[in-house]
This record gives sequence, structure tokens and C-alpha cells, in this order.
Amino acid sequence: MGETFKERLGNSLSGFNRFGIQISHGTIIAVAALVLILFIAVTIRLLPLRWENLTAGTSYLNEFDPYYQFSATKHMVDNGLLSPYYPTPWINAMKWYPVGLDMSSLLPALPMTATILYGVVSLFGNIDLMTFCAILPAFMAALSCLILYFIGKDMGGKAVGLSAALFLAIAPSFLQRSSLGFFDTEVPGVLGMVLFIFLFMRSMDSKRSLKASLIYSLGAGLSLAYFISGWGAAYYIIGLASLFVFVLVLLKRYSQRLLITYSITFGLALMIGTKVPYIGLNYLVSGAILPVAAVFLVLILAELMRNNITIKSKLTLVSASMVAVIGGFIGLWLTGSLSSLAGKFITVLNPFIRASSPLVDSVAEQRLSGWGNIYIELGIGILFFLVGLYFTLRNPTNRNIFLLLFATTSLYFATSMVRLLVIFAPAYAIIAAIGIFGTITPFVALLKGTSKNLVKAKRKMLRVSREYSGLAIIIIFVLIVSNLAFSPQSGGMPRAVSQAYTPTAISGGSLPVGGANLNANIPVWLDAVNWLQTNVESTDVVVMWWDYGNWLSDLGNVTSMADNTTVNGTQIANIGFIYMGNENQSLAMLSSYGQKNVKYIAVFTVLVVQQQSETVYNVYPAGYGDEGKWVWMARISGQDKQRFIDQGFISAADAWTNETAFGEQVSGGWQWNDRGLSSVVELLLNDAEVTYCYNLMANFEDVTFAPDLELEPSQYFKGIYYAGLYTSPFQYGGLVPLVAIYEIQWDLYNAAH
Repeated sequence: MGETFKERLGNSLSGFNRFGIQISHGTIIAVAALVLILFIAVTIRLLPLRWENLTAGTSYLNEFDPYYQFSATKHMVDNGLLSPYYPTPWINAMKWYPVGLDMSSLLPALPMTATILYGVVSLFGNIDLMTFCAILPAFMAALSCLILYFIGKDMGGKAVGLSAALFLAIAPSFLQRSSLGFFDTEVPGVLGMVLFIFLFMRSMDSKRSLKASLIYSLGAGLSLAYFISGWGAAYYIIGLASLFVFVLVLLKRYSQRLLITYSITFGLALMIGTKVPYIGLNYLVSGAILPVAAVFLVLILAELMRNNITIKSKLTLVSASMVAVIGGFIGLWLTGSLSSLAGKFITVLNPFIRASSPLVDSVAEQRLSGWGNIYIELGIGILFFLVGLYFTLRNPTNRNIFLLLFATTSLYFATSMVRLLVIFAPAYAIIAAIGIFGTITPFVALLKGTSKNLVKAKRKMLRVSREYSGLAIIIIFVLIVSNLAFSPQSGGMPRAVSQAYTPTAISGGSLPVGGANLNANIPVWLDAVNWLQTNVESTDVVVMWWDYGNWLSDLGNVTSMADNTTVNGTQIANIGFIYMGNENQSLAMLSSYGQKNVKYIAVFTVLVVQQQSETVYNVYPAGYGDEGKWVWMARISGQDKQRFIDQGFISAADAWTNETAFGEQVSGGWQWNDRGLSSVVELLLNDAEVTYCYNLMANFEDVTFAPDLELEPSQYFKGIYYAGLYTSPFQYGGLVPLVAIYEIQWDLYNAAH
């Protein structure tokens, strides 16, 4: 008879005993499961490689913001880690023409990390920098999952740690922001956050030696400094940690170790963080950081209160402290030092503020999270999350108190802004894991025969048969599998796959497509930026809506008037005016930037083409391009209505406030009025649509379009390149993306004026 697998495994491991190493079967299984989870975390994030041009050794970044981070990384690789800051700030002249973009305002964690790791990897062979930056987030995400395993293990054992790591690895929000090409601030942010939580919790563990506590405190301070220098959301974790320590004091759980740990962690983190030029010393007096000082004062008071001092002395100390805190706050408020609390952070605390700012509200990732977003994120796992909250609340250890605060506050932030669902993902992963194993443990114990009673009534014990326990375990297993593997909310495809299995935005033509049905990338944008690289000088300015500025400058090698940041709201409003005004108003605004360099203007539009009959096609705008974004052009420029009037670009009678000045919404869609039909954005969109349809009719006999096509001729814009012009209407399920580039006819405009 041959040996069983268990015996063979035991014999193979017996060799370790010679070196005094004892490895249990449980440890082997846990390590194997963890390795498998990390493998899943990496590979599922690399699924979009299917649509990249690997034969050319190139993979593109995803969305728009990562190209901002990439430009800084490339500059560091070429000129040194500190080159954006010292000896002089680097002004990127190819963005935000004519002023340029001050890159010394960059948070350095991600580009510096990528630069250092790229230097290490380059020792083993050549690799394209953009490709390296594209795949780096997948490995940093796997590292975050590994750290979360140790956090979960500390809070509930290996099983909880493994489940938490798995849940984070396939969390939709985290997948979206760490998959191939998402080279952005959330990647170092989540890594720094979970590393800080892991080290900070261990530093306060009273079971560890003081030396170990000091080491963990130093590590927590360094990880928090990394978070601060990598993502603006560091405000959140700083506030959360301060709140947690304050709650411990209120619950009479103060200890000297708490004071030491808190002082070292935040002292080191803020000392390093304020050395970042963009952050600076003003960070210390911002409204979001002041609670750190207030809690430190509370800890000092708690330490003094431990000594045998009189009641009068205690009252004096408390009163003096309150006066100092309130007086300091009022002083900083009156001097304007608390102004840095404004911006995105305050709009998260009060999301209704965003409604008054079209510029902020126009960004999809900064809108309120709808129920659909929450359901896609949690699915049926919400049941285990609620159960986990119960088990956590029932056992209020220091770790569990932190976990409860982490879950409730991150859930609020996540519902306030879609983007911040990624902060909630680690908390959800741990608590859902606790809920699952808190529910399943009694049933497992009963099956093993180690527990005779499942429920204890007041007067008697209620017994549950093993069959019912087995059924309960099967039900829980089915719920978990259905949530992770089948996901009815995503049409049957596993939600992790549905979130990750899409091409990068530029390889997908900036269309919401993906999955097994897309057999190749959609090259419309790649064709457009390649044409710009070949035919346009790098100093020539190409005007386009601010979303696409990074693609123009970093891939097209031309100068743009904006990128995907909001550093200059005035210029974004000007671009909105350029598109929403008529040709004369638009070119008057463009003339203020100088006619020598501003030579081109472009639009991106997506058409829906459907076959009505054998020879008749319906064509209408899909809403994924500028045909949907023009509304924000109208609203954002409408906010600066009075400025445009004062500067003489438009009369008070012609000025607008929002999109209602250009038409109205009717049952068949948007109906332009005369002003709307004469706006530059509609002229260019119409030209792109009609040009495509005419080209299609020229290549297919007896093909007509409904409704009838009417070209609205432009006086000063000449179409010179149409990317996607030869796209078949059936190639991408009826969607036809077009990037239309126009040359500005300054000679005709000047002759007319």
C-alpha cells in the first residue's frame, strides 16, 4: 500500500526537524492559502494586459490622473529623486499653457517609490518605464493584502486574516484603483494606511515589551509619513487615530505606553511629512491636524491625573487646558490659519457643498455613492458585515474599538464620495471575515463534537443536531461563493473579474467596454495621439476639454491648456467658454493666449449607429464623450459669467449661467436652440458626426441615415484629422468613437476682424 498524501507530506517536512524547525500542517495550509490569495491579487489585476501591445513592449496607463504621476516619475528617473523640487521647482511647460504646471506641488511617495524600484529592476534588464509603472500597482496591492492578513490575524486568528486578505484582494473599489495602469495616489495610500494600522495597533499591545513597542511606534510613524506624502486622504487616518486614542482615554484605558506610542508615532510622522514642499509647516495648523495636538494635551492631562494631586489642582489643570485649546483654535481661526481645511476634505465631511461647485461635481469619482455603488461593493457580504459589527461590539478590546471606529467613519466617507469606497474596503474585509467565522465557529465546533450546546436558554440548554449544523455551514458557504464567484449583480460574471477585466481607458477608446466579447483594443485615441506626435510640434497648443490634457501632453507630445487636475479653475472655466461660445467669442478668448502657439482644437465624441433597415441607419450621440460633457462646460463657465462680461468677451445679454441657455431636454433627447447650434462644441461635434456618416455612405452604396444629416459649416475651424473615421458601425456593438482635430484658421479670423 502506498503512503497517503498526509504521510508523504509529513515525511517530506521531517527534514526540517534536523535543524530544530517545527512546521505544523496548519501552518503549511495557511501559508499556501496566503500565497494563493496574493497570486490571485496580482493576476486578476493584470487581466487587462490582454488588450495591451505586449509585442511592442508597451502597456499604457489607465484613466487620466496616472499620467500626471508618470510625468513626475519620468522626470525623477532622468534627473534624480529631488529634481521636481530642488534646486529649483520644475515647471512643466507642456501642461496648463501658458503658465505651465508647478510640479513641486506633487506628493512624492508614488513617483519616488516607482523611481527607486525601477532602478532596482533595471539592473536585471531593460523594461519600458510606462509598462513598469502600469504593472507596479498590482504588486503594491498584493502587498497591502499581505499586511491586512497580519492585521486580521492579530484581531481574529489566521482564518480571519486569510479571509480579510481575500476580500480586500477582490474588493471592486480596490480593484478599480490598483489594476493595470492605475498608477495613482490610492496605491501608496492604501499601502501606507494598512501598514500604519498594523504597526500602530501592535505598538499599543501591552503584552509586548517596551522595546518592541518603541520599534513598532517608529515603524508606525514612518508608515504614516509615507501615507501623508502619498495621498491627501491622510487627513482621514490621522483624524481616526486621534479619535481612537481620545476614546480610550474616555473609557479609562489610559496608560503610559499609550502616551509614549502616540508621541513617537505622530511626532515622527509629522516631522517627516512637513518636509515635503507641498505640505510644509502649515500642515500642522490645518483644521484637520489640530486634533492631534488636542489629544496629545489630553494624554498629558491623563498622565498628570494619575498622580496623587488635589482636586483643586486637577480642576485647575483641566480649566487651563480647555482655555488653551479653545483660545488657540480661535486665534488660528481669526488669523486665517485654518483655511487649509477647505477644499476636497471639507466637501467630504459635508458633501452638499459639492453641489455648489460644478467643477468638483463634474468629476464622476467625487459624486455621492449611490445604492448601486454600495451593492456592487458589498453584495450579500453586507449580512456578514453586520454580523461582524455585532461580534466586534460584543468584545470591546482596544483593537476592536479601533475597528468599530474605522468601519463607521470609513463607511460615512465612502457614502459621501464614490472614490473613497477604497478606504472602506479594508475595514469591510476584516469585519466581514469576523462575521463569517463568528457565525460558523459554533457549528464547526458542534460537528467536531467539541461543543454540546449551541444556544443557552435561561433555564435549559437547547441542542441542535449535527445535520442542521452542516446545513448552516453549507448555506454560509453558498452565500459566500455566490457573492464572490457568480455575483448576480454583475450579470453572473464574478464581480472581481467584471471590475478588472476591462482594457485601460486609452486602449479601450475611453468607452465602457470590456470582458470576453472585446477581442481587440479600440485604437481611436492611440491613433489620435500618434498623429499628434508625428504631425504637430511639441510647442503647439491643442485645445481640448480638461479631462484629456494629460493624454495630449504625455502621449501626444503637444502642449495642452489643462490636465486632469483642478489647480486652475479659472482656466478650466475659460476652456468651457471657448467651447460654449460662438466662433467669434471663442477665438477672442483664444487670442488672449496668443495666436502664435494656439493652433488646434479637438473634440471626442461617441456615436451610436443602429441599423433600422437594410439601407437605413439611425445615428445619435451616446453621451460618453464631449456630447455628454458639454453640460459641464456650460455650468463651469457659467460660474464665471460676470468675469467674462467684465473682461469684454461677452455681453450681459448673451452670457449664460448653465446649459439651459443652449436648448432644452425633450422626449427625444436634447434639443439645441439657435445659440446652442452656433456654439463651437456643437459645430465641431456635428462636423465629426456628419463627416463619419458621409464617409460611411461613400463606402457603402445605398446607405442613408435617419434623421437626415445637416452639416453646420464652420468659419474658422478646419478638420484635418478624424481618428476612428473608418470604424465599422458593427465593430464595437454599435458604438463609434471619434477624435476630431481641427486647425484654427487665424488668417481668416484676423481678416474678418
